Formats: sequence, structure tokens, C-alpha cells
Amino acid sequence: MTMQIFRSLQEIPAHYGPSVVTIGNFDGVHRGHQAVLSEVIERARALHARSVAVTFEPHPARVLRPQTPLRLITPLEEKLTLLAQTSLDAVLVLPFTHRLSRLTAPEFARGILRDVLGAIEVQEGENFRFGADATADVSELAILGKELGFQARVHRPTLWRRIVVSSSVVRAVIADGNMRAARQLLGRPFEIISTPAPGRGYGSRYTVPTINLANYTELLPANGVYITCLAVNGEPFQSVTNIGNRPTFGKDSLAVESHILNFNPIELKERTPLRLRFLDRIRPEIQWPSPQALKEQIDRDISRARHYFALFDAVSGMTPRSLDS
Repeated sequence: MTMQIFRSLQEIPAHYGPSVVTIGNFDGVHRGHQAVLSEVIERARALHARSVAVTFEPHPARVLRPQTPLRLITPLEEKLTLLAQTSLDAVLVLPFTHRLSRLTAPEFARGILRDVLGAIEVQEGENFRFGADATADVSELAILGKELGFQARVHRPTLWRRIVVSSSVVRAVIADGNMRAARQLLGRPFEIISTPAPGRGYGSRYTVPTINLANYTELLPANGVYITCLAVNGEPFQSVTNIGNRPTFGKDSLAVESHILNFNPIELKERTPLRLRFLDRIRPEIQWPSPQALKEQIDRDISRARHYFALFDAVSGMTPRSLDS
């Protein structure tokens, strides 16, 4: 079944319930989120109800703390794609405003969970907070549930190496360039979706094995060189990607540049979709004494990436296509 997406309360049909609901930002849709979502779906099936995730756009932090920049692991459309892969029945994307933020916990529980979604069960992590100024916790959720006719079920945190899996932890390891840890926390490699950088004269056939990505405003790994898989309009290629300011050439603008290893001429236009998957980090960004020294290092980077992919081929028969699946 196709997951329904409601982008306002008004889009939800009357008498929508019964439903099993979870509420959160779900940035990254990481292993912790996945554990809760899996239980929501299982319980909804057992109770002959709909499974529903409630999320917010924009992220509440961008409304309540605009002075503190927040870069997302998964922008909204990518988050919805990942949520759709869980077999949820529906996602409610609530437009987050100051007015919504001022709803008290009883108002939110009564007006949205009971009256609109017909919740019979609400599942949350033990650190869940809601209502104006986030003053209500899971204990108050349980009390409200008894009053309004739904049961509150609380999940213990998902742990990785004794660390609680959370969006903030995932952001930290990605920002540090630790792609192996990111993969463990997310349950998949970290990736970004973009298009080619504009103004580079892309034609219908592209014959240069290096592609610059358009300016990306959400979360990127730390500056450095990475082993990656670049899908161009769905066609995957083994690649090496540099994120940085090109210090050897004295430029100070951030660039994401991918060199395709197994290149063949491709259709590439300025709106061609690109999906860049980060597999491992080779090294941090370094300012080399000369372009020649940089070229020699690039050759070593490419050699290391080719060895990485060859090892995957030898161990698991993994191909560029399977790396993108």
C-alpha cells in the first residue's frame, strides 16, 4: 500500500481513526526511529488500526531558535521517502508555527491525537516532550491518554556502543566525517540529493568524469576526501568525492566535487538528479605545497578507492548497482 501524506490537519478525512501514532521530527530516520516505527506498524496491524507518524515542517528549532543554525540529515522530501519505506499507512506533516508551539499538551492531545487522528495508542521514546515550552513528558502523555481514550507506550533508547542513538548524535558523527559510525547509527550510508552545479555548460552528453554538485545547504560531512557512490539520474557510479575550499588553489568557496571511477558518457543537464552516498573517509582536507603534489595525492586517493571497491567485489560480489540499492 502507498503511504498517504497529509500536509495539514484539514487534509485528514473526518472520522479517520482508529490509529496508532508516533510523534517526532524523525530527522535522519535513524535506527532509534526505526525501532519505534516498526512497533507502531506492528501494533496498528494487531489492532486493525492505521499506523501514523506525525512530524513537523520546518523543524521546530528553526522557528523557535532561528539564531542557532540547524542543518538537517534528511530534508523533508527525503525523510518522507524513508518513512514510506517503513510501511506506515500515513504521515501527517504539521506546519510548525509559533501558534502551534503555544498549544498546551492537553490541547495537542485532545485536538490532534484524539479528535483528528482518532488515536487509540501513542508510542514515544522515554525522552519525548510536547506542549507549550515542551513542559509535558511521557508521564503526562499517559495521564492524558487515560482521559482521552488512548494508551501511551514508552520505548527505551536504542543504543550503539553504549551511546543513545539520536539525531543530534548522528549529526555530530557526520559533521566529524565518520561515515562508518554514521552508517551504523542510520542503518544505511549517509547520502545527499542534489543537482549539478549550474553554469558549467552541461550538454546532452557529458564526457568529463568529474561532476560538481550544486550548493547544498543541509548537513555535509567534514571537509575531506571520501569514497562514494554517485547515482546520476538513477545510474550509479563508483566515485571519489572531495568536500572543501580548494586551499591549494587559494579559493575559499565550498565545493562538493565527485570524480567518477568507472565513467561512461552520460546524459547530464543542470536539473539532472544526483544522489551521493558516502561510504568511507580517505583523509581530511589538506593544503598541498603545489598543484603537482595535489595531483600525486589525488592519484593515491583514487587508488585507495579502487582497492575499496575491488575488496567489496571480491568479498560480496558487490557492484556499483548494488552499492546504490
